[in-house]
Amino acid sequence: MPIFYSFLTDPYAIALAAVLFATLIYLCLYYGLFHFRVGRYGLKKQASRGNGSLNGDDLPHVSVVLTAHNDAAWLRENLVYLLEQDYPNFEVVVVDYLSQDDTQFVLKLLKDYYKHLKIVPFKEDVNLFQGKKYPLSIGIKSSANDILMLADPDCTPKNLNWLRGMVKGYSDKETQIVLGYCGVKRTKSLLGILQQYDALSYGAHYLGSALLGHPYTASGRNLSYRRSFFFKQGAFISHYDVADGSDDLFVYQNADRHNTAVCIDADACLTAEPKKTYAMWRDERRHRVATRNRHTLASRLREQLLPAANILFYAAAALLIVRHPSVWPVVAALVAAKWAWQTVCFSRLTKRFDGGMVHFAAPLLEIYFIIANTFLILLPLHNNRKFKK
Repeated sequence: MPIFYSFLTDPYAIALAAVLFATLIYLCLYYGLFHFRVGRYGLKKQASRGNGSLNGDDLPHVSVVLTAHNDAAWLRENLVYLLEQDYPNFEVVVVDYLSQDDTQFVLKLLKDYYKHLKIVPFKEDVNLFQGKKYPLSIGIKSSANDILMLADPDCTPKNLNWLRGMVKGYSDKETQIVLGYCGVKRTKSLLGILQQYDALSYGAHYLGSALLGHPYTASGRNLSYRRSFFFKQGAFISHYDVADGSDDLFVYQNADRHNTAVCIDADACLTAEPKKTYAMWRDERRHRVATRNRHTLASRLREQLLPAANILFYAAAALLIVRHPSVWPVVAALVAAKWAWQTVCFSRLTKRFDGGMVHFAAPLLEIYFIIANTFLILLPLHNNRKFKK
């Protein structure tokens, strides 16, 4: 009884307890609305409709657009999976931008077998802007169909129904943008596990935001929009001066709850090879956040709510135990409850997107990324005119 009396008469301890409970509630709601919801989204609907709800007469013509730069190895291995899609009316447009390897020879060889492959070669550096936006724009302009599917050379469909899976997002006539998911192939290395968790958590964040009616970003590795909408909205003109953002800034500026759909059926997902070194993966993540200064302050603050809530939660727990050691069993129980709910919610993501057993390490990996992403934001990114994927 004296223990509880000393606790209840300590305003500082009461304030810490309030912060602990408030952040716990917020974090549990976040995991439920983002991780669990994305993991369960549309599963009952998929089971009820089966796999044969669309036929050839219903399917619109589609153009798959990729930009390549010294990607001969990836194109040799992966492009055939796009060209062999079980889809009646589509083309694959590959922009070969200043490649110095065997990219042009790989594409010419494939062109002999696949007449629906269109090659757009660049022999000279005529890109007056930064990054891949100009080559991508030329690829889009060269495409013949209104519905565009964007991917990267290192991405592979899980099966030959990727196009069928993604076009389901256009069942509503108002839809102009369809957000998809691209995961990372499973490996047993620590670097591979980090990349798998990063792809899952980032995907849950932007897909969950879209499902809540606030689409704000996307992954250019699996993204679709209408060609007519792209040019009507001014393409990339408003942010050509930024090397990155062909996915992030375009979606941020043009997506809303009415014109954006989420398509994460099993058929609609892609997977990418993990980066071989930590430096390569770090640079990829730095480019992903390089355009955040173009977002509004309110949007940037919303993005920081999750790491801020985690920091406050663990800080309040630690300070409360330091100030009143006798309450450690209660604090430990709250931390354990948070970890358990987080693991359950994240397990829905790993099950849906074939993430293996990453969910068991989700609480610890989350702490790692809070620290790593803080340094990532603080480190400057030096842009140049070099082609960036």
